[in-house]
Amino acid sequence: MIERFGKDTVIALATVENNVPYVRYVNAYYENGAFYIITYALSNKMKHIEHNPTVAIAGEWFTAHGKGINLGYFGKVENRIISEKLKTAFAEWIGNGHNDFDDENTIILCVELTDGLLLSHGTKYEL
Repeated sequence: MIERFGKDTVIALATVENNVPYVRYVNAYYENGAFYIITYALSNKMKHIEHNPTVAIAGEWFTAHGKGINLGYFGKVENRIISEKLKTAFAEWIGNGHNDFDDENTIILCVELTDGLLLSHGTKYEL
């Protein structure tokens, strides 16, 4: 997992609101059983997760379920270690003005994996 997703990786993130699924692509970084995503606290995805934290994700030959957790403001002290890792992983684009790191609504979404399936070189791995 770390070999494939321990860097800037685009994955599909699915949420559900009123029994309707919503899917969008996000940049994510994987570490220790979780994906980390920089996002906006007032986005639809975060509103959906607030009501129902169960999410699904899909990436290159990978699919999984997990629990979405709002870790809060990107710049808060408790997020310092993961924030630094995200800055490194997303270095190619993180400073392009898309994110406002002075805005406390710029947050880190953690997707803790509960189960998953990874295919690699003809081998199936279950999480």
